[in-house]
Amino acid sequence: MSIHSPAPVLAARGKPAGTKPVSGFRPELQGLRALAVVLVMVYHVWFGRVSGGVDVFLMLSAFFLTGAFIRKVETGRPLALISYWLNVFRRLLPAAVLVLVAVIAASIAFLPKARWSSIMEQTSASLFYRQNWQLAGESVDYYATDHATASPLQHFWSLSIQGQIFILWPLLLAAGVVLFKVLSTRFPSLTYRGTMGILFGAVFIGSLAYSIHITATAQEWAYFDTGARLWEFALGSLVAVFLPLLQKLPAALTVPLGWVGLAAIVSCGMLLQVEHQFPGYLALWPTLAAAFILMAPPNNFGVQRVLALGPLVKLGDISYALYLWHWPVMIFFLVETGGESISFGTGLGLMLLSLLLAWATTKIVESPMRSWKWLSAKRRRVGLSIAVLLALVLVPLGGWEHRVSAEETRAASQAGIDNPGAAILDPSFGHVPDAAALPIPLTSKLDDEWSNFGEDCAGPWAPRSGAIEYCQQGGNPEAEKTIVLLGDSHAQHWSGAVDVMAEKQDWQWILLTRPSCRFGGPSETRGDACGDFNLAAGAYVLEHDPDAVFTIGTFTMLGEDEDGRTAAEQEQIVPDYRAGIQPMLDAGIPVVAMRDTPRFTNPAPECVDRFGADASACSKPVSKLIAKVSPLEPIVKSGEWGENFSTMDMTDQLCPEGTCSPIVGNVLIYMDQSHLTSTYVRSTAEVFEERFFTALGWEK
Repeated sequence: MSIHSPAPVLAARGKPAGTKPVSGFRPELQGLRALAVVLVMVYHVWFGRVSGGVDVFLMLSAFFLTGAFIRKVETGRPLALISYWLNVFRRLLPAAVLVLVAVIAASIAFLPKARWSSIMEQTSASLFYRQNWQLAGESVDYYATDHATASPLQHFWSLSIQGQIFILWPLLLAAGVVLFKVLSTRFPSLTYRGTMGILFGAVFIGSLAYSIHITATAQEWAYFDTGARLWEFALGSLVAVFLPLLQKLPAALTVPLGWVGLAAIVSCGMLLQVEHQFPGYLALWPTLAAAFILMAPPNNFGVQRVLALGPLVKLGDISYALYLWHWPVMIFFLVETGGESISFGTGLGLMLLSLLLAWATTKIVESPMRSWKWLSAKRRRVGLSIAVLLALVLVPLGGWEHRVSAEETRAASQAGIDNPGAAILDPSFGHVPDAAALPIPLTSKLDDEWSNFGEDCAGPWAPRSGAIEYCQQGGNPEAEKTIVLLGDSHAQHWSGAVDVMAEKQDWQWILLTRPSCRFGGPSETRGDACGDFNLAAGAYVLEHDPDAVFTIGTFTMLGEDEDGRTAAEQEQIVPDYRAGIQPMLDAGIPVVAMRDTPRFTNPAPECVDRFGADASACSKPVSKLIAKVSPLEPIVKSGEWGENFSTMDMTDQLCPEGTCSPIVGNVLIYMDQSHLTSTYVRSTAEVFEERFFTALGWEK
């Protein structure tokens, strides 16, 4: 039973007074599907949030699946799991494959190369129903270069969970048969429904408890976690198991409950912060609402009067394809227009386009495949059709990957002198890079550009505090000098230059970092975890007494200097920065405060892919991205913080001649809006070393 098949129902053993006979098809459930997909589209297109409609879809799929298997068991038919799985994916794959192939083609045509790697991975993950785990990993991975940009395949997360349930649930239902046979000898009154009620009840309780916990502690992960969603399927299964009893409830109760359920589904997205609080206990709102509708038998005054309307039922028939198409249509529109929001009229147009694509997909691809009797006559033919469908995606995906790989091989074979990076800024550099040489790193290889040049800290340098989760150690562990870098990813990306300097000087370096946690003292601008890290990192420095500490001392704002933003608003000293470094200064440990990196409004690599490296749209005057004078300079000149405090400024290496461009010396500087590529940072090592020595007053 697939998500988009007609909506059957378990026949009730008794009919409440005043109700119509229950048929094998419940049109109101097709209408419920249609309502759910419309809500999903409306909230995605105009509100940029989620509605709870997907939770209704998930629950309904388990309701249909469980009902079908219970009828098999109660009528003595074999479960035929292999045939079931083959037929389910034969029905699901055609529309999904068509959308995946379309996304591959559109990604090559419209998306910047910087996003290709992620789309390739997600295409494969979507095809094999593991997209939710792919997105879960990216959602909690700060270093995923595409983490801030919506993917045209992001919506496949729910289909992936559903596909996993289509494999797991039949196994659970089959296990219930075995368990029922074992228990029925001791408990003669036990039925198969009762056995499955116990099993699904246990899944419901266990998964809901886990969902509440993981949503509270790691919501970004929980949203895509199958385990945190199992209870939604279990609830649908429990309704299917006990439907004959539920439909014996008086119409005076079930009819109003049906209307309450409809109102709750419609209002869910308006009243709840779904995207930040789901799927924990708040997901009971849309799923229980759907349960109220499922348990309500047909009634002249029931919710069926709305949900069984012809247009809604017809829309429900194409709801699966509509869900597949609406998201990539919207994403590619936003990519092509460069917009962040969609007007009412444009949104209606996008919905209409999605509707036409969904209708054509259902009519031309999905329905013929589902009704092709020759294909479904033998399991071998079904298996072959699935293999062909998979190949329709894997072949173009493989060709795309080969094309990117060939370009990467070509870039790797180039002479280093054709990609000098910051070295070209040296007046004595006499080589002109070959015009045919590719800029490096390629935007398709940005995942490799995070500065990770050390090993995990070990021995006496291993942190004792659990608040320090990320500690790297590089250079010579027996060296006489040790440099410690503290802070967030902006301190980390300079570790590439520190590593080159340390190798040359035979020093050791230690990097203590936490993403999005600029080093400083306690501040209201930091969360508890960041505050704990900074306290632990400060104590680590005092314990190990390094020769110098390197931090980022200012914080630049996102975007351009618009509407007369003042220098103070454009770049500020890190909140409570002095409180964080003062204990080190008092202990006689020199602290070098690097000026922060200028920040672009949009990812520089995507601009390069879209318009070219020399396009004016990809470059900005440095005065629009950073303060004219570093806020740290007056402090150093006044000596207010003592002689152990100094500052460094590498802005001229990032924005030579007053212009911040994405590429210098045929090397890409930025990997997004503000993080530097390790390739470019290492090319600045000679200038970095010079200024580092000058800041500390050391002699070479």
